[in-house]
Amino acid sequence: MKQIIFSDNAPAPIGPYSQAVLAGNTLYVSGQIAFELSTTGDLKAEAHKIMENIGSILSEANMDYTNIVKTSIFLKNMDDFGLVNEIYGSYFTAAPPARETVQVARLPKDVNIEISVIAVK
Repeated sequence: MKQIIFSDNAPAPIGPYSQAVLAGNTLYVSGQIAFELSTTGDLKAEAHKIMENIGSILSEANMDYTNIVKTSIFLKNMDDFGLVNEIYGSYFTAAPPARETVQVARLPKDVNIEISVIAVK
């Protein structure tokens, strides 16, 4: 059984997918972007907004950042790894989730970063 999770405090999907799907006790959050900030050149603001969007979606499923077990980070430029790592890390005070970070050729809406997560109750 699956349940679609949607938060008005995060961007609506830009294609045929859901913000998140809860299957049993596992929440799969689709990749989040901050296209409204991507053209400003402020990667720090973009990364914080993405993490806030993820937090809003988690909240709709009665979860928070401590429930995240796996994260995938997609970067336009791996030179931004240090800054993104610092911002991302500020959302986890202990026992951070498993994660991979990869550089990609292009992201939706030409953003600089996209983050998806898996969380478990």
